[in-house]
Parts: sequence; C-alpha cells; structure tokens
Amino acid sequence: MEFKIDKDTFLKALQKVQGIVEKRNTMPILSNVLIEAAEDRIQVTATDLEVGMRSSYPTTVVRDGKITVSAKKVYEIIKELSDQEITFSTKENDWVEIRSGKARFNIVGLSPEEFPYFPKINDDSFITVSTTMLREMIEHTSYAICHDETKYNLNGILVRAATDGGRTLLRMVATDGHRLSVSERELSGTTATELGNGVIFPKKGIYELKRMAEEEGDQVLLGFMDNSAVCKKGNTVVVMRLVDGEFPDYTKVIPVSNDRLVTLNREDLLHSLRRMAILSSEKFKGIKFDVKDGKVEISSSNPELGDASEELEAIYSGNDLTIRFNARYLIDVLSVLPTSQVELLLRDEMSPAIVRPAAQEGFLAVIMPMRL
Repeated sequence: MEFKIDKDTFLKALQKVQGIVEKRNTMPILSNVLIEAAEDRIQVTATDLEVGMRSSYPTTVVRDGKITVSAKKVYEIIKELSDQEITFSTKENDWVEIRSGKARFNIVGLSPEEFPYFPKINDDSFITVSTTMLREMIEHTSYAICHDETKYNLNGILVRAATDGGRTLLRMVATDGHRLSVSERELSGTTATELGNGVIFPKKGIYELKRMAEEEGDQVLLGFMDNSAVCKKGNTVVVMRLVDGEFPDYTKVIPVSNDRLVTLNREDLLHSLRRMAILSSEKFKGIKFDVKDGKVEISSSNPELGDASEELEAIYSGNDLTIRFNARYLIDVLSVLPTSQVELLLRDEMSPAIVRPAAQEGFLAVIMPMRL
C-alpha cells in the first residue's frame, strides 16, 4: 500500500479516532487504527468493541492496500511533521514507512486481518435528527450519567421516541440515583421501532455523538442494526453497541405534588452556589436553602473551615421551608440551562425537588435533597 496525503487531512483523520481507541491495552490491536487505501480515498477505522468509527478522506493512492498502526504514535508523528506532503507506505512484515520532506519514520504495524470486523451500513432505515437539537439534548442530560460501573444499566442515556397529542417527541433521560435529567424535543418525520421501545446509548458513544454534532453540518442520520446504534454524518460513521439492560421507570421518580414554586435569576443562583461551595468538602458538602417570602438565603457551614451565607431575591409566597442539597448537583443543572430565570418546585425538606427553566418546556431535572 502507498498513498500521498496533505498533513492537515491526515491529522484530522487521526485526531478524530483518538477518543475511540482502547487505552487499557487489553488487546494490542484495539489501540491500533486500520488504514485502507483504494480509489483515491483512505478509510480510517478505530474501535474498542463497544464504539467504532470509520471516516473516509480524499488522497492520492499509488498502491491499494491496508494496514493497522498504533493510533497514538502515528498521530504524534504526523502532528510534528512539516507541512509538506506525506507519503505513507507499507513494507514487508507489516512495517510502515512515513516520509515528509527529509524526515523518515519506520514503525511496526499489525496485520489488518487481526482487526475486528466493522459492519457494512445499510442506508435505508435512517432517521434525520438536527445537530443543534442533538447537541443540546446531550448537554442537558449527560452530566447526570452514572459513573458507577456496577450500575451498568445507568452508564448511558435512555433515548426514546414517544407520541404526545399527535406530536412525536424524542426524549433523553439520564440518572445516577441521586439526580435525574429529562430533555425532550419534537421530532419530525418517521421514527425507528427501536426508539419507540427505548434504547440505552453507552456513555462513550454519547460523547462521540456529541462531538459529531458539534462539527460542521446541520443533520445527523440515526439508525439501528444488530443491537447497535449507527450514527452517520458526512464522511463519518459511528457504530455503538447499545447497553443491554433495563432502564428504571423514570416517570415514577418525577414528583407530581410539588406545589411550592420558587423563581430565581439563574446567573445569580449559579454564582452564589459556587461561592457557598468553596467552604464545602466531601464530608460537609451540603448547601442549605432557607426559602422565605420573596427571598432565599443560601448558606454553607464547615466546622473545619468556617461558614458563609448569601441572600437572593426570589419570587415566592408561601410557608417558610428549609432544605439542603449537594451544591454540585445544582451547579451542574444550572450550568446547562438556557434561560435567565430558573424555577424550583419544592414540597418539603425530604422530598425531591424539580429544577426547570422558567417559561420554557422540554427540560427538567430532579434532585434528591440531603438530610438536614
């Protein structure tokens, strides 16, 4: 195999797959990238057996072929080369030669026959999703993904299509047991059967999907095959194995009788929480909310460091209420909210609270309080 390619194109191709390749070296081939050259294009493929990515790029192919090389090492080499044209060629015993200007590298590759199979994608059954919508929905939910590997069914985001009053809604849900986040948007066109039942996208796949949504272009194609989700955009395809587990019934977690509505300025509340959290620690991480008529007093106390308090104006009329939260959980929600005003729906000091943007539907978070 031999091809000639400009540095920027090759660097972009290799940079894209760095998040996919296996870091733990359980199987050497999984830390490699498969490079195939044919018909004036190269295909670059990486997988960790859970998430796989394949992209294609224009190039000048001198001789068809394929090889696998260390994704990290070849990326580091290409990054440091000059801006001259790069020649990439294979030699005997799976060795690879990289030339640019007067620089020359010979690196060890592995046989492409050892590389895991990457499925052929059928373009027939994709649905179209807006990249802006996808990016926002992932931002609104991904912070609540559970990172405890033993709770594997929570290590991702539930993606589901539901009908409501003649509209088709795409819904994303994430929870770690202490908090829950739900984002939904209207979906135009037909939907997939798998989405009607609900599927769990893995954490790593979600982050790759978000990265894909942030690139140029306004649409992502979404499809399903063999217990995997397929995401396609431009010259890139991502295939991720869906989480095989039962997601809890999140509708039972969302409280329906929270009748105390507190409206606050989002920025003021966010910065106040960050200030109060300075004195919190792993042992004393609770922030206390004293909700009173027309105001909320936020305070934190740590016997090892001291205490702090701040009063914020609020729209509230009702009985006084004291409730304590983990500051980080509230900060995470407020950091992704799109509106200037935020609403807290409370019931009592031990019931979960609802946090949602004021005057805007399509997003809500549920946060469990801490014991006073």
